Order: sequence, then C-alpha cells, then structure tokens
Amino acid sequence: MYDVILSFITAFTLTYFAIPSIINIADKKGLVDIPDDRKSHVNPTPSLGGIGIFAGVIFSIVMWTPFHVFGDLQYVLCAFIIVFLIGAKDDILPMAPWKKVVGELFAASILVFMSNVKLTSLYGIFAVYDLPPIIYYPFSIFTILVIINAFNLIDGINGLSGSISTLIALVLGSWFYLTGHVEYAIVAFALAGSTIAFLKYNVTPAKIFMGDTGSLLVGMICAILALQFIELHKELGDSPYAFKAVPAVAIGILILPLFDTFRVFMTRILQGRSPLTADRNHIHHLLIDCGLTHMQATSILFGVNVLFIIVVVQLQHLGTFNLLLIIVSMATFFTVLLINWRNRRMKRKLSQ
Repeated sequence: MYDVILSFITAFTLTYFAIPSIINIADKKGLVDIPDDRKSHVNPTPSLGGIGIFAGVIFSIVMWTPFHVFGDLQYVLCAFIIVFLIGAKDDILPMAPWKKVVGELFAASILVFMSNVKLTSLYGIFAVYDLPPIIYYPFSIFTILVIINAFNLIDGINGLSGSISTLIALVLGSWFYLTGHVEYAIVAFALAGSTIAFLKYNVTPAKIFMGDTGSLLVGMICAILALQFIELHKELGDSPYAFKAVPAVAIGILILPLFDTFRVFMTRILQGRSPLTADRNHIHHLLIDCGLTHMQATSILFGVNVLFIIVVVQLQHLGTFNLLLIIVSMATFFTVLLINWRNRRMKRKLSQ
C-alpha cells in the first residue's frame, strides 16, 4: 500500500515542480504551439508538458516498483522512452503521421513480444474465446496502437486528456491494487500523480499543453493497464473483484477516447479521406462549436466518461455482447444529439 501511495506522491511532486521550468525554457526558446483555424487556443502556448509527465512517471516507477515482482519492467520502460522521443520530436519539429505510427508500432511490439502485454482471449465475443498466437500478437499490437492514438486525438482542449487519463488510471490502478498486482497499481498511480500535477498548469488559461510527448505516453500507459486488466481476469476465477463481460467493461472505462477515435476515423474514411487527416470533427470540437468554454466541455466529457464507467459496472451481468451494444448505442445517441445541437447553433449564427 505504501509503495502505491508513494508512487503517486513522488510523481505528483516531481511533475509539479518540473513544469514551471519547462514553461520558462519553452517560452525563451520559442517552443510553442501556434494557433490556427483547426486549434482551439488563441495564444501561442508551450507544448512540452509531456516532458514533466514523463519525468514524474518514469522516476516514480523506477523508485517504487518491486523489480523482483515486475520482471518485465525494463521492456516497458524501453517502450515509454520510444514514444517519449517520438512525441518530443513531433512537438519540436512535426513529423509525418506515418513515421509516428512506425515508431509506435516498434514500441507496441516491444510491449507485446518482450513484456507479455497482450490479449489472448475475446471472452466469448462473436463466440471466440482463446486466440492462437498468430492472431493475438498482431491483434494486441493493433489494440495498443489504437489506444495510444485515441489519447493523442482527444488532446485538443484544456484539461481533457489529462483528466480522462487520470480517471482511467485511478479506476484501473485501484483494481490492480485490490487484486494484488501492485506493480501495475504503481504504474497507474504514478501516471495519476503526474497528470493531476500537470492539470494545475493546463486548466484555462492553460500555461502549457502536454503535446504529443505527453499524450502518446499517457495513451501507452492506459493501453498497458487496459490490456492487462482484461488479460489478468483469466487468473481471477471467482474473485470478488472479477468482472463479468470484462472486455465491455474495459471499453466502457476508455469509452471517450475509443469511441471518438472510431467515429472520427469512420467519418473520414466514408468521406474518402485518410483516417490520419486532421480536422475539427472531434467531440471536444463539437462542444466548443456549441459555445462552451474549454473547461465546460472538459467537465461534461469527464462526467460522461464517469457515467459510462458506472453503467458498465452496474450492467456487467448482461454479458459482453449486450453490454457492448448498450454502450455503443448510448455513445452514438449522445453524439447525434451533440451534432444536432452544433448544427442548429451554426444555422442560427449564419442567419444573423
């Protein structure tokens, strides 16, 4: 218990005191994110907050993780360093999207092949249970890539990516602690400590953004936690902390980044565009277009994610397929309402 608490405090403290120096250096060196038509901020803002998050998370994990328990930690740290370097490079000198994906693919492969972060069962989805290695290796890598980029894509307004990753880390970290997997609890609470400290400087008026340096890292950590949350259920048996319909519960916990990414990618593909094409069609953009402030939009989306977590926990007895159907239907319904609200507001503005 003390290791978990100390990991949170250590990560929080280091990130909290590191970020002001990062802001100062970024301002002096001109390492700022310049506003444009697609972005929601109006003033040039440093975008290297992920350096502070990375420092807090890595230091805390190395300081407090019992290495005799977490034998694969070295590979996890290697993957963290890879996505950190990719993100830092992109924040300072933007990269082509395909180059970022190649780097993320390398990091995800290290996790899957070297540290055994993988999904080996679908728990009965589409009547599929255990997967053969030829299937679960690429499937696991694909899942990690999706989650990493989902967090990268929702990082578009103040406080959103930081608050959602904090929520996910606290929920999954508490579960790992209760089930005796202290090593993953330490990783989760280290992330929560760093992101909470970062939010002090990221709420409106934001003094710094986490940038790709931060969003890729928090996405990778949440991917690890989510996959291990699903995979470790195979060992729990009749534990009081075992969830029924665990894949649907995991998707419900990560519903905001996952559903928004799926919706935006499908929209781009149906319009004949590359799914990696940037636009202003994310759910946070829709809320901003409806006239909400950054923090109002973040608060609503945070509350919606909490609602979905409550729903999947309370309705887990319905089974994986039924629960997936419910949460996807709810997410679609809320999104349609939001799009209609945005469209009505745009029509009113044009008619004035």
